[in-house]
Amino acid sequence: MVTADFVPPDPGYAARVAASFARQPAMQTIGASLAQVAPGRVVIELPFAPGLTQQHGFLHAGVVGMALDSACGYAAFSLMADDAAVLTIEYKLNLLAPARGERFRMEGLVIKPGRTVTVAEGRAIAIDGGSEKLIASMTCTLMAVAGRDGIRH
Repeated sequence: MVTADFVPPDPGYAARVAASFARQPAMQTIGASLAQVAPGRVVIELPFAPGLTQQHGFLHAGVVGMALDSACGYAAFSLMADDAAVLTIEYKLNLLAPARGERFRMEGLVIKPGRTVTVAEGRAIAIDGGSEKLIASMTCTLMAVAGRDGIRH
């Protein structure tokens, strides 16, 4: 895990994360916003939208997975060198409760940073009124990529 005294290799990590997030049409499509960026930790928020639900009216598991993947990916990206890009290698999503709420918070946290491979954990929380409920968890493995055509940092 990243400790409080950790210094990321790129002091401009927050601006780099925000710029990359802004270039992601998938996050724009679901109405997601970047709520917090810290070294090794990113929070993405999104409102409930009927167009993103499954047949029972819950936020679709694919949307939950996509947003959690981005939160974990950007948490890892925040610790990478300024010339690196990030790609997900693998993730495991556990759906713990129906995704029902007014809005959702996706938290990504690096648990094992690495020069090439990083492991992060994600938590999806449904917010309804004043109550919060954990609806999903994720383990995500990510790779730092540099110098490849078509992959921007």
